[in-house]
Amino acid sequence: MSTITKALAAQSPLIVDGAMATELEKRRVDTANELWSAMALIHDPQAVRSVHLSYFEAGANIAITDTYQANIPAFERIGLSAAEARQLISAAAREALTARDAYRAFDPGLEAASGGPGRPLLVAGSIGPYGAFLADGSEYTGAYTLADAQYRDFHRERMRILADAGVDLFAFETMPNMGEVRALVGLLAEEFPGREAWVSFSLHDDGHLCDGTPLEEAAAKLDGFVQISAIGVNCVPLDMVTAAIRRIRMGTSKPIIVYPNNGDIYHPDTKTWTPNPSGLSLAQLAPQWIAAGASLIGGCCRTTPEDIRRLSASL
Repeated sequence: MSTITKALAAQSPLIVDGAMATELEKRRVDTANELWSAMALIHDPQAVRSVHLSYFEAGANIAITDTYQANIPAFERIGLSAAEARQLISAAAREALTARDAYRAFDPGLEAASGGPGRPLLVAGSIGPYGAFLADGSEYTGAYTLADAQYRDFHRERMRILADAGVDLFAFETMPNMGEVRALVGLLAEEFPGREAWVSFSLHDDGHLCDGTPLEEAAAKLDGFVQISAIGVNCVPLDMVTAAIRRIRMGTSKPIIVYPNNGDIYHPDTKTWTPNPSGLSLAQLAPQWIAAGASLIGGCCRTTPEDIRRLSASL
């Protein structure tokens, strides 16, 4: 039984945390750079821990490590050594795990990650796409192509560091193209046989990945992999989620995870946001998503601990 399945047996739906960069900016961490929120690992790791703790306090079951854009080539590009980069990736996992331990200390009855009664608390190691390393919005287009071995070489060491640091599972998140997903799943199966991951896609529309792959087809291709414990979408507009869940359900019986943006509209070319025109929130829409088949729900860009608190209360 997977970690996600065990956690869902204790509590359903599970609440995923919200945005990291938004909260770091409130703590005066500069995220306007190629490393984005990963810059905090260099300058203010305590702020990363504080953000994780704030989401656990708000009701989140799952913290996602601050490693979406933290990879060895990205750190080397700004002048750090490979050894320094490895230490920072490990530190990202440690900050999330320490925040979980600190939160558990407030309530000794909370469930350990390995299972048992009560509220599950998990740490997922974020594995952002190669497009995030490019830092040009490619995770929203999928307009890049590497050979299978190149994708594996890019992701392997970050996965190894996070696994060794003790994360409960991987989050293959904001994935825009199936070529990269196939490489990651192959890498997981062949080199991390005791590990599991969820896969969440970025979308062109509510029925297609950014590279044009039909969403139900993408889900069906992952359905047979036992190490993939959930399939879903993230970093997408709120109004895409319900239809996306229905399409994913057409291709898989696995748990479905959704953690969209807060409704603000992102402009990758200028790295700016337009405020949410609808005014709808995670808490208002989550009942629809559960009815459609989602069982893990959280927030991505621009969401806050208050959004997660309201989401948790509504569910």
